[in-house]
Amino acid sequence: MSQQFQPPVPDSQTPVGYPPAPAAKNNIALGIAAAVVAALVAAGAYGYLMNAIERQVGYAAVGVGLLVGLAAGKLGGKNPVLPVVAGLLSLGAVYAGQLFFIALAMADINKAGLGDVISTVGVGGLNDIWKEAAEAMDFVFLAIGGAIAFTSARKIAD
Repeated sequence: MSQQFQPPVPDSQTPVGYPPAPAAKNNIALGIAAAVVAALVAAGAYGYLMNAIERQVGYAAVGVGLLVGLAAGKLGGKNPVLPVVAGLLSLGAVYAGQLFFIALAMADINKAGLGDVISTVGVGGLNDIWKEAAEAMDFVFLAIGGAIAFTSARKIAD
């Protein structure tokens, strides 16, 4: 009296589960897109952090570089262009974070909204203020962010 097991036959109403597709390797477009998103998020966080503590911190620039580099390398793979793109995007993110800090500080000082400051002063005006106030450490933080992004994008892809 041994019966053999018969698996149920799925009908059209029963959903069939499939394993998720493996992550694409060496997808430069995905790596760049992820790095751009990470750079935008990191720039905002960097500017906000500087405004909250009222000064720049080297570890924050390292964090910007790590976030951008890891996003590019992890999702983009081993493409040799990605570390360069990550480094450049990180430079831009640190710079944008510094501009965002200036805008936030101006909004606090003038008791105005951030949108009011940006629409009144404009990005060009924020850049002029940054150029007048820039010190050697500002450029060091730019370099730190870029170097960390380049290195982390290259290492994470290995």
